[in-house]
This record gives sequence, C-alpha cells and structure tokens, in this order.
Amino acid sequence: MWMGAYEPINLLGLLIQSIFIENFLLANFLGMCTYLACSAKLKTANGLGVAVVVVLTIAGILNWMVFHFISGPGALSWLEALGLDMAGINLNFLTFLLFISVIAASVQILEIVIEKFSPALYMSLGLYLPLITVNCAILGACLFAMTREYPFIPNLVYVFGSGVGWWLAIALIAAIREKITVSHVVPGMKGMGITFVMTGLMSMAFMGFTGIKLAVPTGGAKTEVVAEANAPIAPEALPRPSTPNDASPST
Repeated sequence: MWMGAYEPINLLGLLIQSIFIENFLLANFLGMCTYLACSAKLKTANGLGVAVVVVLTIAGILNWMVFHFISGPGALSWLEALGLDMAGINLNFLTFLLFISVIAASVQILEIVIEKFSPALYMSLGLYLPLITVNCAILGACLFAMTREYPFIPNLVYVFGSGVGWWLAIALIAAIREKITVSHVVPGMKGMGITFVMTGLMSMAFMGFTGIKLAVPTGGAKTEVVAEANAPIAPEALPRPSTPNDASPST
C-alpha cells in the first residue's frame, strides 16, 4: 500500500521519468493554456510553476486517499470496523467529481495564502491563478497515477515530479521569450507564433527520451525469485533412477 514493489532506486527513476521522459507539457501537451498565457516573464512563470507544484502535490495525495478510501472498488471496506458492510458499494462514478472538488479546494487555499504573503505575485498571476483549478495537467496527473495503481509513496513522487516537470517547461519557455523580445524575429512570427515554434522544438528535444523506462519496480521480481528458490521441489520434477526395463532392447 505504501511502497508496493518499489525500491528507493525505483523512486528516483520515477522522479526522473515524470520530470523529463513523460513531461506533462512537452510530452503529453497538458496544461498549455496557462503555459502560453503566463510565460512572458520568468518571474511570473516561476511563481506559477511553484503554485502548480504545490497544488499538484497536495491534490495528488488527497485524491489518492479519496480513491483508495471512498470511490475505488471496495474502498469502503474500512467501514466494517464500524459495523457497516459497505464493501460492495462502488462509488467509482464519483471519481471525477471528487477529484475536481479536491483540486478546487487546494487552489482556493493556495490563492488565499499567496494573496496574504505575496500580493505582487498574486497581482501578476491575476485570473490565471484560479484557472489552475481547470488546469488539465493537475487532473491528468491524478488520473494517470490512479490508472497506474501507484502505491502511496510512488504516487507522491510521481505527482511531485509531474509538477516539477511542468514548472521546468514553463520556466524554459519564459527564459527564451525574454531573450526573444530583444532579438530580431520575423514580424509575422512575433508573439504566439515564435512561442509555438520554440515549444515544438523543446518538445522534440524532450521526446528524444521516449522509450526509456526508469520506473519499473524491482522489489516484486526479487520476491518472486526468492519464493521460487525456497519453494519445495515437486516429486515429478526429481530425476528418476534408471531401471533395467528402461534400457533399450538390443538388436
């Protein structure tokens, strides 16, 4: 439930894979709206990137708990301790609604905190901070983690790495856009045109990692090997001593 078949080295591989190999922006193209709207300045992009990392990590943890203890198949079996037999009730049809509600609550809390402690960042983000609620990258990461059936710790690493990958992508394009403002660009390509071109080039670079698998759990394989080594040998598998009757007849 907590680690499953994952070992510490597998968690490191999962973190690297979620940041670079399966980058939500440049490999899955999720969360593009705020990426394009808030990437004009690096300072604003960093603020939004940190906000996405915080929201995605918190929402990923809470949604994992929601799925395993409320909406997943057999998730209500823990109520048997209270004398309620509800293991057969399946609330899977509420998963999307519950996930979005958790994300919206996390964003509202984060918005209050940013407005209190960093009014300048709150004003620079403007309308796009509440739009994190409908950022498909956050919901997508929670759903990906759910469908892949990650245990708790790998789920935490995956959603955190996905947020860091989104932050990395928006920080890279923001730095490039700041340089482009003082560069000679074809008039017809200024603004969103050159931004789309640079995003495509960055995506091609990140897609060069496609096919690398660093998050394959190895703990289960070792357990199976040890179990096979300790398993009793079936009598049928033992060699049979030869008898005179087994000898081939002479010609």
